[in-house]
Amino acid sequence: MPSATATKTPDLAQLLLGLGLRRIADELDDFVSHVTRKRFSVIQVLEEIARVETQERARRSVERRLSRSRIGRFKPMADFDWHWPKKIDRAALERVLTLGFVDKGENVILVAPEGLGKTMLVKNIAHQAVLAGKSALFVTASDLLLDLSKQETARALENRLRHYTRPHVLCIDEIGYLSYDNQAADLLFQVINRRYEHRSIVLTTNLSFSEWNTVFPHATCTTALIDRLTHHAEIIPIDGDSYRKNEAEIAQKARRRDKK
Repeated sequence: MPSATATKTPDLAQLLLGLGLRRIADELDDFVSHVTRKRFSVIQVLEEIARVETQERARRSVERRLSRSRIGRFKPMADFDWHWPKKIDRAALERVLTLGFVDKGENVILVAPEGLGKTMLVKNIAHQAVLAGKSALFVTASDLLLDLSKQETARALENRLRHYTRPHVLCIDEIGYLSYDNQAADLLFQVINRRYEHRSIVLTTNLSFSEWNTVFPHATCTTALIDRLTHHAEIIPIDGDSYRKNEAEIAQKARRRDKK
């Protein structure tokens, strides 16, 4: 086979970029050396280009979905201490992490006091969804409702509602830490209603559903909101003492020992 370097033109990298073959264009010299050294046939060269570019596009796709998901930094499941909570359904959580609920448009609700890893678990679920080729979006309840409530026109509000309706998995974190007015309850209902039986919601709360009247104290749609949210849902209660409180106490004891 003739030397590939002999036929390479100065504009080849730009031509490859124009075709969307970014990985080959960026690593052109190494690629040419590799296929030349291996004495690839024309068919083998084309197969290698297809393999490299398919792999690269899959990697970029994951990176884009991760960026759009707004998951941010989080601890992986390998760091989760299953023995710390006094009550936790490990089998249910591991089943959720397989993402079977997503294709069915079902929801997952984690009910637990502060400091037991709800946010960590939700972010891991979102991350698994992204790795599986799904779109995901992580947002706190307060940020979601603030975003929707500040829209000044019906068209702007519709655009933001579509934004929260579109992802395969919408993660809403921390319902129960603040109380909201009727408008906020109505906006949350619209998000849940639009996703109902079509797109999955993963939600965390520190309150039982019977206590949600403290979150939306004057809303008339709270019952309907809960009804749609919990229908076709895996509800996973977690109970125990706060990880963070325990870590703070350990750190405080260590500082006291250091002072002696």
